[in-house]
Amino acid sequence: MLYPGCAMASVHGLTDAFEVANDYARQHGGPERIRTTHWKLGEGGFSRIFDSAPEAGGQPVIVIIPGRLADALRADEVTDFVPWIHERHKAGSTLASICGGAFMLGHAGLLSGRRATTHWLYADAFRAAFPDVDMTPGDIIVEDGDIITAGGMLAWTDLGLRLVHRILGPTVMADTAKFLLVDPAGREQRHYSRFAPNLTHGDKAILKVQHWLQGRAGKEVSVEAMSAEAGLETRTFLRRFQKATGVRPTEYVQDLRVALAREKLEFSRDSVEQIAWDVGYKDPAAFRRVFQRITGLGVGAYRERFNANAAVGNLA
Repeated sequence: MLYPGCAMASVHGLTDAFEVANDYARQHGGPERIRTTHWKLGEGGFSRIFDSAPEAGGQPVIVIIPGRLADALRADEVTDFVPWIHERHKAGSTLASICGGAFMLGHAGLLSGRRATTHWLYADAFRAAFPDVDMTPGDIIVEDGDIITAGGMLAWTDLGLRLVHRILGPTVMADTAKFLLVDPAGREQRHYSRFAPNLTHGDKAILKVQHWLQGRAGKEVSVEAMSAEAGLETRTFLRRFQKATGVRPTEYVQDLRVALAREKLEFSRDSVEQIAWDVGYKDPAAFRRVFQRITGLGVGAYRERFNANAAVGNLA
């Protein structure tokens, strides 16, 4: 489904990926094929402006809403598109979104009480706009029956493979993934996301503590010390900190430390023990557990995947 400003890279990328999948399906002798259509809203309603099988009629059984490079979609921007989405959903179509496309499903009221994902950068804005949705930004794909949401902008590859698996089966999906050089499993957004604390909440005392913590990354710090820096009683500080940032102070400090550890793992050759010590962990085992929980990857796997020096060595 096209709309003004949507990311055409995902539209054309999915179109090509489905054609690759169809080629493999033919090679395997399978009867099923994926028909790809592009739908655009005009004066007379929605119509197909591209069709890989123009001789066939009918309506789409899966509607994919792309993301866009601009800010998250507002309610007033999707008003004209919502009726058609509801119509297709009521007729039995599966709905899917990529990146910020989840906001269109949210504004349509179709995600209430359900799990969903979007680009990790938009997660807080999504939660604020749709508090009744179980937003899980660590996931690249959330498959919830008749609604599938995909995370970041390039998560169209993951969504495409998931749909190929549904329609053409696991063998064709695996062949397609190999052709596209895409890992078909095991990816999560939290492998790539970065800690982006909320600094625009308006609570000056808490903001002061956040700046103070940023300057003390890797140093021992207690809740009592943070409360003192804020000039608040401990109970009041804990309540206001979580309201302002969305997390408890101890979780915030862990996120800061892991963010610093990511940088060191990506750009240095320091040992894991040294990095653990530098970011405030005396026990490397405890550091490994926290790092795995937050990023979804072990320390060694993270360094192997993202270390710049390793990448240069591989290129050489």
